[in-house]
Amino acid sequence: MKKNRSGMTRRKFIQSSAGAVAAVAAYGLLPSSANINGLKDTKPEILRRKLGKTGLDVSLLSFGGGSQFLRNPNGEWEQVLEAAIEGGINLFDTASSYTSSSMNLAGPKSPDSEDRYGQLLTKHRNKIILSTKLESRDPGKAKSELEASLKRMKTDHVDILFIHAILPTDNTSEIEKGLYKTMISLKESGLTKNIGFSSMDSAERSAELIEKLDFDVVLLAMNATNHGNFISLTLPAARKKNVGVIAMKTLRDIVGKDATAKELLEYVWSQEGVSSALVGHFGIKSLQENLQLAREFSKTGISGINKKELEQRMARYAGPHALSWARPGYIDGGLAVS
Repeated sequence: MKKNRSGMTRRKFIQSSAGAVAAVAAYGLLPSSANINGLKDTKPEILRRKLGKTGLDVSLLSFGGGSQFLRNPNGEWEQVLEAAIEGGINLFDTASSYTSSSMNLAGPKSPDSEDRYGQLLTKHRNKIILSTKLESRDPGKAKSELEASLKRMKTDHVDILFIHAILPTDNTSEIEKGLYKTMISLKESGLTKNIGFSSMDSAERSAELIEKLDFDVVLLAMNATNHGNFISLTLPAARKKNVGVIAMKTLRDIVGKDATAKELLEYVWSQEGVSSALVGHFGIKSLQENLQLAREFSKTGISGINKKELEQRMARYAGPHALSWARPGYIDGGLAVS
């Protein structure tokens, strides 16, 4: 086998964490155009990565349907969604609790997040990855809750169904005996293709759920402040079981202070095992800026930032004094997080 100047074989190079991403761009090991439900999306600008064991190829930048998106009023949220599709984003996340009225943002007459998706994303359904969340921990309510979400989004299935916001108070054994079993049943019925959970409040409980149960995808709060320790505690557990990882809370309350959007996005994109960064967008400008950053990173797949230096710079923001979502009683799309 041919060796490069450093004596490393091509195979070993590809297997290395930085080399793996570079090899993607150079050798096309993960196509930037994905096949979703049999149709090929021909946009090549944004790199797509395998989402763990799901078999899905997900864009580096994905779209969050929570509070930032809901701030876009009627006549503007439609443009933001279309621009995301046109820009190459293929993962769109939402939740039934993401409502305009409960968050008092875009006004009571503005459609809620799932309704917005249903109005506009239906025509793109065969080339996007769609995810939503279960709010209740009651297994008896899960199917009806999901069916209501599917009706609002005008689809017969979601690609990922998450348990919303795992907390330290969630009991792994109770979830295993109750809601988890129901989610497995929903997966077997075809109402969802994959199951998982989101968390911004308990890295320990998240790691425990990954280790003990068979989830496909997790959505975790990860950023350069390292608040919550998801990178050190939960990400390794996900990598070990090939669970797909999507990072969230990468930018909020941080950009414009001591770090740039480029630094913060590249920080999570360059974490081994992270497939995508989920960002909620208010307005076209921030969306276009993030799309451009994703295109630039996709050219090489290698970040030039100094992670340790960035972590030191951002450490003073690690806590509820700076991070709104870390504050007691924070409302995550209408769901109180303690």
